[in-house]
Amino acid sequence: MEQEHPNLESFLSWAAQLGISDSTTRTNQPQHSLSSCLGSSLSVSHFPHTGGRGLGAVRDLRRGEIVLRVPKSALMTRETVMEDKKLCDAVNRHSSLSSAQILIVCLLYEMGKGKTSRWHPYLMHLPHTYDVDEAMWVTEKAMLKAKSEWKEAHSLMQDLMFKPQFFTFKAWVWAAATISSRTLHIPWDEAGCLCPVGDLFNYDAPGIEPSGIEDLDRLLSNTSIPDTIVLNGDKNIMVDAEQLDSHSWRLTDGGFEEDANAYCFYAREHYKKGDQVLLCYGTYTNLELLEHYGFLLQENPNDKVFIPLEPALYSSTSWSKESLYIHHNGKPSFALLAALRLWATPQSRRRSVGHLVYSGSRVSTDNEIFIMKWLSKTCDAVLRNLPTSLEEDTFLLNAMDNSQDFSTFMEITKLVSSRDETCTFLETHNMKDTHSFTDVILSRKARRSMDRWKLAVQWRLKYKKVIFDCITYCNKILDSLLK
Repeated sequence: MEQEHPNLESFLSWAAQLGISDSTTRTNQPQHSLSSCLGSSLSVSHFPHTGGRGLGAVRDLRRGEIVLRVPKSALMTRETVMEDKKLCDAVNRHSSLSSAQILIVCLLYEMGKGKTSRWHPYLMHLPHTYDVDEAMWVTEKAMLKAKSEWKEAHSLMQDLMFKPQFFTFKAWVWAAATISSRTLHIPWDEAGCLCPVGDLFNYDAPGIEPSGIEDLDRLLSNTSIPDTIVLNGDKNIMVDAEQLDSHSWRLTDGGFEEDANAYCFYAREHYKKGDQVLLCYGTYTNLELLEHYGFLLQENPNDKVFIPLEPALYSSTSWSKESLYIHHNGKPSFALLAALRLWATPQSRRRSVGHLVYSGSRVSTDNEIFIMKWLSKTCDAVLRNLPTSLEEDTFLLNAMDNSQDFSTFMEITKLVSSRDETCTFLETHNMKDTHSFTDVILSRKARRSMDRWKLAVQWRLKYKKVIFDCITYCNKILDSLLK
């Protein structure tokens, strides 16, 4: 995803001077005598099958051990960048802009300073391109939103007298992709921060959250905890939100710590020397990973699919819309099953069966048969209404993986309905009138677009597979009920 930078050593030396360190000794003092901020716990390494460039363990690491510390003064935030009076005064005159828009402008402003920017070593280390910018899979809605936000920031960029190259939409998209894919959470600014060295960690998904029936059934049995929420208006059925959270693994492996006045990162598991040390940014679906970070996971326990539901279903339960989804393995979420069971129950009987529903039990055999048939039919309709089928996407992805050259790929794609996508690709790269692809060598830009296209196909294939697996799940339940 990123391009290697020849000045990595000077960047790490610069970081050490700012007090960034992977030493287990707690200090935020600048390390002027060190040639690198890494070496005690971590090193920059290449992991071709798991994210490319990342951070590897230089020794055995224990789970929970601190592995990197980045002082607050080294974080690139709106607050630190706006120490520049010219920038601060200009931003204060444009209070209608969002915090994210302002941080994007701050990034471009610092880029425009060149070598005079205090962040220059870090800025030169940032990728020149991202898989999340100008991608073929970006929706029209997202592109329109980006253009609207760019235009809203025009007057601020004019006040700051941006150089032409930093005023373009292309520059805005690059900066927005940087902010989207690399910022980390800080409690005092919703825009987040750019964290030198800390953004070298590659992503690992957190463990599966306790969303199964057994976990909720156990938690639902405890009604003595004072801080509770009421489900569906039934005061006899309560779930403690904090207790639910405490039964899942810590969702992130780093955060800003006030006592250390630094962003601190911890090993999320035991690592052997040479292992890649991964960071969990939080619970993301594959679509969110693709949108914000430009990659997806082959096995993502936090992936989920939402399907269209009847409007009356939402009024039959107090479960939030965000909890009504299908898991990565095709099983309906606990909340979706509960909502469907209540929706399929006559309104006059819902209160009397509430204790069954919220304990994860079936209301009746007829009720379960009805919702499984409805769910299977709805999933089937979703698949049928998509432009391409699961089989066609599988075929296309295999062609992308196994074609020895572009000519072979073009011959294969003539056989599937995705040929409209192929035409769009050819038109985008001025190849539509090419009569023979035998000797065609794709440009670097075309190869990048091909990689992004492949990511799109991978995502939609996984999406369809989840829906297909849900149909299979429903049919298995129906078979057992109708015996």
